[in-house]
Amino acid sequence: MQLEAKTLLHDMRRACDLILAFTAGKDYLAYESDAYCRSAVERQFLIIGEALNRLAKQCPDVAAQIPSRRTIINFRNILVHGYDRVKNEVVWGIIKAHLPPLGDAVVRLLEST
Repeated sequence: MQLEAKTLLHDMRRACDLILAFTAGKDYLAYESDAYCRSAVERQFLIIGEALNRLAKQCPDVAAQIPSRRTIINFRNILVHGYDRVKNEVVWGIIKAHLPPLGDAVVRLLEST
């Protein structure tokens, strides 16, 4: 695996870890009422989506091993271009249901190199 691919995977892993740290001990209502936390979480999702987009262009075979990669990149695009349509409950649902498996997939890829 190329150095750039590893760097992008490390960026994704760190962003996943930060989102989990930012939301640790919070329930949905606490998340929804904390604009600072929501902003921080959305920033990390931007990093995940952009890193994955770059990875898909530079090392498509590596990116292909990330489940739901197109959906993740599309979510990043919604955060950037459709910021006014982002629903907090959707972001929260992604954190709870989809972020841990993504983090696990990234760690597995990093460990396989």
